[in-house]
Amino acid sequence: MRKRIISAAPKIVRPQDEAWIDVDRAAVVEVTSEEADYSIESALVSAETRGWRAAEPGTQTIRLIFDAPQRLRRIELVFEEYDTNRTQEFVLRWSADAGRSFRELVRQRWNFSPPRTVQEVEEYQVDVPDANVLELIIIPDVSGGTARASVKSLRLS
Repeated sequence: MRKRIISAAPKIVRPQDEAWIDVDRAAVVEVTSEEADYSIESALVSAETRGWRAAEPGTQTIRLIFDAPQRLRRIELVFEEYDTNRTQEFVLRWSADAGRSFRELVRQRWNFSPPRTVQEVEEYQVDVPDANVLELIIIPDVSGGTARASVKSLRLS
């Protein structure tokens, strides 16, 4: 019998020239709300550690409106919750026609159960040829609780 031990998840090898999009220079960002000490810039700048948090409970939207159409190949999202047990749902979608119509990339739910399960890290390999709008819609608690949406980081390449 011939046998090999393999890892459960293959390592992703990224091209050396792949760089994150500088959203600060490439897009206008719209948010439905934000807490003063947790602005959206904190989730979009890689050196930041604080992340973004909504000022109020309920569904929240983060919309990136690009100055020029972007080819998206990879999207990385990090969510953290250290206080509240909850089930979060998010939708990531894009538009090539300035938001008149959208194509959904992913819709996903995640159960936060602090202190055991406090972080959700998602990385999507995509082929979006000409996005001029990228939208992240977050329902922080599908049961309708008072949790506020938050994003530790959102990066695109």
